[in-house]
Amino acid sequence: MLSGSDVTTLAVALVGVGGTIGATALAQRARRAEVAEQNRRAAREREQDREDRAVQTKRELYAALNATGRAYRSAGRDTVLALRRGEAVTADTLDAARQAYYDQYAQAQMILGSTALAVAGEVNQCLGAGYHLIRNLPPDASGAGPHLPGDAELVRAKRWFAGPLSDAVHLLREALRAELGVSGAPSVDQLTAGVVALSRAREALRQDLRPLPAHQQE
Repeated sequence: MLSGSDVTTLAVALVGVGGTIGATALAQRARRAEVAEQNRRAAREREQDREDRAVQTKRELYAALNATGRAYRSAGRDTVLALRRGEAVTADTLDAARQAYYDQYAQAQMILGSTALAVAGEVNQCLGAGYHLIRNLPPDASGAGPHLPGDAELVRAKRWFAGPLSDAVHLLREALRAELGVSGAPSVDQLTAGVVALSRAREALRQDLRPLPAHQQE
């Protein structure tokens, strides 16, 4: 039979063992919680890294689209100005700029938001209209000397590249800035209004290029 002191000693021992087991369990739970938090933090960091890379890729693609769009318009404008000066030109530079732009445009179509895509689509048509203006110029269009048949066509092309097409590449840049959330970028309504204005200008150009009826050509 245990004495009172033995009972006390046993109780103290059991309490000590229980405390040790409890402390160990608490330490294990704390360690598991710490590991879980580390895993969550690592997952958040990986997700943030993926998002940062996606944003950077988007920025690079949009910058390339903006640059090639401007270069395409500049190549067309320079071709028109050279023809007006009576210089001989080839289509190599213009065609190369056109192809570089279309490569970027095709990629951007996959990720552009709806508003920016609408802007890019209209700008693409405006650039195409400028390209066909040049390609359809009469062979002797140069603007040098009086009464050359191509002078009126060159003036029309010059106005298109200096006016609506200049506005178009500017609108594209603003749409891409808005897509990236850049401060000060135009609103959706402003971008939409810009698309409408470009579409009207392009339609006016199309109407201007329509051949006259036979009875009006005399």
